[in-house]
Amino acid sequence: MTRSASFKYFKTSPEIIRLAVMLYIRFPLSLRNVEDLLHERGIDVSHETVRYWWNRFGPMFAAEIRRKRVQQLRAFSKWKWHVDEVFVKVNGKRHYLWRAVDHEGEVLEAVVTKRRNKAVVLKFLKKLMKRHGKAENVVTDRFASYGAALRELGANEKQRTGRWLNNRVENSHLPFRRRERAILRFRRMRSLQKFASVHSSVYNHFNQERSLASRDTFKLIRGAALSEWRQLCSG
Repeated sequence: MTRSASFKYFKTSPEIIRLAVMLYIRFPLSLRNVEDLLHERGIDVSHETVRYWWNRFGPMFAAEIRRKRVQQLRAFSKWKWHVDEVFVKVNGKRHYLWRAVDHEGEVLEAVVTKRRNKAVVLKFLKKLMKRHGKAENVVTDRFASYGAALRELGANEKQRTGRWLNNRVENSHLPFRRRERAILRFRRMRSLQKFASVHSSVYNHFNQERSLASRDTFKLIRGAALSEWRQLCSG
């Protein structure tokens, strides 16, 4: 659990650290882009400082967001999950980023693996169910390992497949792909897992489904999300 003491030995104010971390994770910016944006606001820090801040505080912020959201989401019925995987190159080698989202586009889990088989799917689904409970339906593509894993869990009747049924999770990959291009790929599997997990939590926090709300409602929700972000790890 994060505490206000996380900022104890830093000369820079927590507000500036939160701003730098949010810019880097939320938007498709490089470390040097964030350095330039902060410089325009009169904040003189190097891109290596931004890198250190994101590595140090990014997981802390994400953990606090995730803890609060899991507590809230478990109170509501999860009637549909969408599960999918994409190929990601790590230092020239193929890895797999597995992602599960709910029917509203909330990213539930993001896991990176070296393999793509039944054992990996089974482990991913068990982790998903342990943290978020069970869903009424699980939408997947026609990859055979999904069906095999769900049969072993006794939930094969919950699987749904179809040509366009999984567009919800397919679209959830796009923000991560934009970030991947901005930071010029990943060089270690550990770095990919760390960034994917943090990015998912921050994306959830600021995802307002803008097209579904009026301008006034969107402004209120956006302001509340930003206000909550500024209070992270403040004790």
